[in-house]
Amino acid sequence: MRLNKYLSDRGICSRREADRLIEAGRVEVNGEKAVPGMQADPTCVIRIDGKKIEPTEKKVLLAFYKPKGVECTTDTRVKNNVISYINYPVRVYYAGRLDKDSQGLLLLTNRGDLANEMMKAGNFHEKEYEVTVDKPVTEGFIRKMSQGVPILGTITRECRVWKTGEKSFSIVLTQGLNRQIRRMCEYLGYQVVNLKRVRIMNITLGDMTVGALREIQGQELELLEKKLKEKPPVREVFRGGKPVKNPGKYRTPGKKTKSWRKDS
Repeated sequence: MRLNKYLSDRGICSRREADRLIEAGRVEVNGEKAVPGMQADPTCVIRIDGKKIEPTEKKVLLAFYKPKGVECTTDTRVKNNVISYINYPVRVYYAGRLDKDSQGLLLLTNRGDLANEMMKAGNFHEKEYEVTVDKPVTEGFIRKMSQGVPILGTITRECRVWKTGEKSFSIVLTQGLNRQIRRMCEYLGYQVVNLKRVRIMNITLGDMTVGALREIQGQELELLEKKLKEKPPVREVFRGGKPVKNPGKYRTPGKKTKSWRKDS
């Protein structure tokens, strides 16, 4: 079994995070520095940052109201890292990060299967945000945000956006490009003043206070697991001018995007 999957299956971290740790040279297998693609099994002695890793028995899923300034990283050497901040007795890792300058709902777990399913862009899982910007929100801004904006060499997926105040709006995304909302706003001439994630699928902040942590269990957890097992919807987008089903993370512009303009 590949090392990244081995670590994920045993609740150590997600496959993506395992790859990052391996590439950073922080993982050892049987005394040797791990490399991408390395195999592992239960007889292996695995260490991360010199600490021997033991499989975690208790499986947990946590909802955390991340404050601004807390950084989503499992590297405890980083100042204000999320792992040291929550100081949870069971080793967990985040499933879907939040920018350091953003706040709101962050899920942490040691269930590799759950984390991997939640982070697959092709599953179209919803994430809802409340956003405040530096100038009045117009109908044109809402329309263009919802239709898709060219950033990072692609066009963002169509999404639901609605105005909530003179300079605020809510948006529901089904993808997670790097600093996506901030980049979308910047393209349209706006600067984000405050960004808060309030929902991931059926998990919400509710009445949680900043810095609060709670365990997700019971019906809330059952509903989440049920949603994760559902087959992703078939979405038709365009790549190279031709329709593509379930394209995953990106939607590249076709011929129609040449007339895309920021004004009006």
